[in-house]
Order: sequence, then C-alpha cells, then structure tokens
Amino acid sequence: MRIAVYGGSFNPPHLGHVEAARTAARELAPDRFLIIPASIPPHKALSEGSPTAEERLALCRLAFADIPGAEISDLELRREGKSYSYDTVRFLLGKHPGAELFLVIGTDMLESFEEWYQFRYLLESCALAVLAREEDDHERIAETAERLKKEYGAKIVLLKHEPLEMSSERIRERLPLRAGEDLLPDAVYAEIIRRRYYGAKPELTWLRAQVLECLDERRVAHVAGCEAEAVRLAMHWGEDPELAAEAGILHDITKRCSYEEQLNLCEKYGIITDKAERGNYRLLHALTGAAMARERFGVDDAVYEAIRWHTTGKPDMTRFEKIIYLADYIEPTRDFDGIEELRALAFEDLDSAMTLGLKMTIDEIRRGGYELHPDTLIAYEWYNERRNETC
Repeated sequence: MRIAVYGGSFNPPHLGHVEAARTAARELAPDRFLIIPASIPPHKALSEGSPTAEERLALCRLAFADIPGAEISDLELRREGKSYSYDTVRFLLGKHPGAELFLVIGTDMLESFEEWYQFRYLLESCALAVLAREEDDHERIAETAERLKKEYGAKIVLLKHEPLEMSSERIRERLPLRAGEDLLPDAVYAEIIRRRYYGAKPELTWLRAQVLECLDERRVAHVAGCEAEAVRLAMHWGEDPELAAEAGILHDITKRCSYEEQLNLCEKYGIITDKAERGNYRLLHALTGAAMARERFGVDDAVYEAIRWHTTGKPDMTRFEKIIYLADYIEPTRDFDGIEELRALAFEDLDSAMTLGLKMTIDEIRRGGYELHPDTLIAYEWYNERRNETC
C-alpha cells in the first residue's frame, strides 16, 4: 500500500496548499492520501487569535474537498501534546505494516528536516515528497536532497509543479484589511468571514457579489445607491465608511423573500414577531436580514443593529444607525415629494432628518392602508420632542 501524508498547521489552508495537495495526489497516486492538520505544530507557534485545531480541521475539509481521494484526518488532533510526524508515521506503519509511506513537504521543511524530532527514524521509515514553494527553489531543493541522500540514505522524490507563491502568515495579515480573498478557496474564505477568524473583514467586492444573488433585479440599483449614500454620510459624520458600506450592501438581503419565506426565517433565527409585523410582512426583512447578515457574514453588533432598525426606526438610535436609516431613504434612485429637503437635512442635522423621514414614513403607511408599527410612531415622537427641545 502506498500512503501519502500531507501535514501542516494550515492556518489558514490556502490555494497554494490546495495546488500542492493536487500535485501530490497526481504525482504519487497513493492508495491513501491523508491531509493531517496539526493540533500543536512543533516547528512554529500558532499566531495569536488563530482558530482552534478543530476549526482549522473544518477549514481543511472545505479547502481540500475536491482533491481526488484525499482524506482529512483528525489523527493529530486526537493526540495530546505537540503534533510530531514521528508519532504519526509510527501509528500509520503500525496499522499498515510494509506500507510505502511518503511525507509531502515544502522547501523550508526539507532544509530544516534535521531539526525534526526523530528525523533519522523518519528518513529510514518513509520517503520525502518535496514541493518547491517558489519558482527559484529547485536548485536549493536539489542541493539539500543530494546531501540528505549521501549522509542518511534518504529517499527523496521531487514533485513537478508550478508553485503558487503565498504564505498563511501573509494572508493572515491581509484579511483584516479586507484583502486576501483571491488567495483562498471560495468556501474557506466564506467560512473565515462568517466566523471572522483572524479579525477578517470581507472584501466589499466579494460581499456585493454574495448579496447580488439574493436580490431581484429592480433592487440592485437601490442597494448600490444605499451603500454609496451610507458611505457619504459616514464620512461626513465621522463614522467608519467601510462598516457603513457593509450595512448598505446587506440591509435588504432578505427583502425578496415571500411572506412564507420570511416566517420560515423568523422560525430559523428564533425571531418573535408582533401583530404589526405579521400584518405588514415587508417589515420582517429588517429582522431576518439582520439575522442572516450575522449568520452568513459575521457582521458586528453595529451593523446588525443598523439593519435591524433601518425600516421602523426606534428612539435614541446611534449615529451609525441613523446613517443607515437615512441612506436607505435618500439614496439616488429615490424620488418623492420632499426628498431634496430630506437629503439636505441628512448632512446638516441627523435628528431633524430622522424626524422628517419618520413623519414621511408614517404618512406613506397610512395612505397605503397598512398597520403602523408602534416603533415608528414612538421613534417619531421621540425625535420630534428632541428637535423641539433644541429649537
């Protein structure tokens, strides 16, 4: 039996790892191909704030799902202490006596192999299948391989591939900067954003693409306009424009859903609805949208609350919440009596703009014959009183 083992911290697993695994599967054609994330890597400490071993295992399952024959193993997670390859090799050879075993490693691991725990045993027990990490690594690999063969009788196979030059460390640095999506498998990036591992923030182009599939055609321009207006207002009033963009992109994520679909989402997310919301199901998208934005994209509390209240409003909203409420109201595709006054007011006095916007909403709902949500009326009265106090 031929067994290939590809181990590492995979923190996170990136496209370079996937390409390496695909090459190993193709070139070695093993009967078993084990991809084994380390619980506690022996060669380097995990960076602060890294996902747990179980979470990295889950990311690996997403990353390597399309590699033919690959098995994502929790072997090293089930052992206590550091994840030494020595223990893994001994276990596998004990389970499969006489197996031909390959350790799949990169340039840096080959060059430091003599620092590995029980490296002589490893060189006696298995072959090293080496992948270049960078285009100019081949000469270094050949020199090191030749030396290890001469000194230890090492069995070394050089795998032919075109390396993707990237590192997990660099990706971890990029993720909080709304970058790095292009270096990760799609499913891995989506999970990192959902969980907000590594302090990740979604790339806004990626977020727009994800939300686009949730929108009907007529709402696309509105959402783009709301995002743009939210950014303008945030910059004017000293709030985070990128966070405002997130809220603008996501605020109508469930607006397309039917009444039945909205109720199903309410049940899924444990949302308790009131009479007014059940009577006017268009109000439900703010509740379900906030919940979905948190579940799918890991939004923080500020964005969650801004989406939650962008339809009815409420008394004493934060400045950020007011910005999203008003951006939804005054974005460039809107056209109704009084909008120019409201647009100007949004950049002069947020509370006065809230008073006017809520009054317009109340009038529109009553004209349409819908039941007015109590939160809207209470919010209007609160802002109107606040405005009168400051006059």
